[in-house]
Amino acid sequence: MQNIFSQIKGDRAIWAIATLLAIFSFLPVYSAASNLADYGESGNTFSFFVKHFVHLSLGFAIMFAVHKIPYRYFKGLSMILIPVVLVLLLITILQGSTNTEGTNTSRWINIPVVNMSFQTSTLAAVVLMVYVARYLSKIRDKAISFNETILPLWVPVFLVLILILPANFSTTAIIFTMVMMLTFIGGYPIKYLTIIIGAGIISLVMFVLVAKAFPEAMPNRVDTWMSRIENFSNAEDTEADYQIERSKTAIASGGVFGLGPGKSPTKYLLPQSSSDFIFAIIIEEYGLLGGMFLLVLYSWLLFRIVIVSQKSDTVFGRLLVLGVGLPIVFQALINMAVAVELFPVTGQTLPLISSGGTSIWMTCLAIGIILSVSAKRQEIKDQESTDEVNPLDILSETI
Repeated sequence: MQNIFSQIKGDRAIWAIATLLAIFSFLPVYSAASNLADYGESGNTFSFFVKHFVHLSLGFAIMFAVHKIPYRYFKGLSMILIPVVLVLLLITILQGSTNTEGTNTSRWINIPVVNMSFQTSTLAAVVLMVYVARYLSKIRDKAISFNETILPLWVPVFLVLILILPANFSTTAIIFTMVMMLTFIGGYPIKYLTIIIGAGIISLVMFVLVAKAFPEAMPNRVDTWMSRIENFSNAEDTEADYQIERSKTAIASGGVFGLGPGKSPTKYLLPQSSSDFIFAIIIEEYGLLGGMFLLVLYSWLLFRIVIVSQKSDTVFGRLLVLGVGLPIVFQALINMAVAVELFPVTGQTLPLISSGGTSIWMTCLAIGIILSVSAKRQEIKDQESTDEVNPLDILSETI
């Protein structure tokens, strides 16, 4: 056991936060899975518990393996993987958009050998942020021309976004926002960013118009987005507000201390209670204290991400940490905001808490990259300490 811990490098606080989130997730996932077990064929809640354990175990294995890779290698890997994720996204969107039990299957591809589904947009998001961080670090000390950045920077960004948009608007919006934030932090001129934002808005409007003109090409997707926004802005409760109303009912009944682990009655009424709306179940069972506990953990993670970024020895390292780290916290805040109706329903999961393999694995991949950067800083610090000259050694040699 001691040998295993000696192999763990990087920021110990981030390791602790990820572990606490993973451990805490088991009880609410096991409780919320009762809804799925009752309507499933097996009726066995424990099978969902085991599945979540397997997903987390594989996720932490990914995190451990990635954090052992020197982060400078991610520069080259991002260039190799960008074409790969574009092909995966194209395959995903071409396979159709048939809905199965309310889930849009055009977001996933099936892995034949292991018979598992994989959400390609989450992998594309991580790879794209690494790619953008690489390019920004490359042009950091150069005079930036907008025309010169179109092909190497913005074409890959917009290709990824265009391929994700038809099936998942919320993920597209989050990735676009994070790219804008990273380019701003990376020193990309604001006047050029306004052009990109304008181009993004125009592209979205054109997509909506085309989807409206040819509804058979992308059935129900634009209507779903617009109905969610209209329901959010409309003060009156309708049948379309069923999920969010059940979510608010769960939060209201939780109070300060909650009803206790496994005692949520709303989990049987709330669709996606183990994924998209698990935060509502957590507050119902663990109260305001449970919700604040999660908020503190994600805030602590944000703080450590900023610290690791600032202590990085290279520009690429600093941008890389922010590029893959900020979306984790941003997604968590969006999930919480949706549960309390501060934001329209998006379908974003709660990182390391919600059930779902792809979300957990890609979050662990991103955290592993952050730990790789912090491990390098720790290696440099240890090297500097060993290279320091001890005055007593000099004195002994003189004598």
